[in-house]
Amino acid sequence: MAESGKPSVLFVCVHNAGRSQMAAAWLTHLAGDRVEVRSAGSNPGDAVNPAAVEAMAEVGIDISAETPKVLTIDAVRESDVCITMGCGDACAVFPGKRYLDWKLDDPAGQGVAAVRPIRDEIKTLIEGLIAEIAPEKTA
Repeated sequence: MAESGKPSVLFVCVHNAGRSQMAAAWLTHLAGDRVEVRSAGSNPGDAVNPAAVEAMAEVGIDISAETPKVLTIDAVRESDVCITMGCGDACAVFPGKRYLDWKLDDPAGQGVAAVRPIRDEIKTLIEGLIAEIAPEKTA
């Protein structure tokens, strides 16, 4: 658990411009403050993929102000769950961490029509993750 006492999740893809940004936004949107969320890239791009920004805006989530961030050892160390999305072995491995690899199509260079199914698949994966690591407390 993170210092906050909440589970911490790190999403990693190569450019931190599409999949990991959408995943981080979905997790923040759906879990609120129950989860600490980070995203990073092994070789970050210059900006978030405009098609990813547009696809997320269609579901009411604004990621236009996000910027790709470089993956650091500290980000991995501080996270309970590391979810990679096509970055291969670029993610450092620490004992005691949980690692998942989500096989998702790369939205780079794709139009918004191609990004929508990726966005929706990520949402489904995020919903399953939340149910597992941060279920809502029932009264």
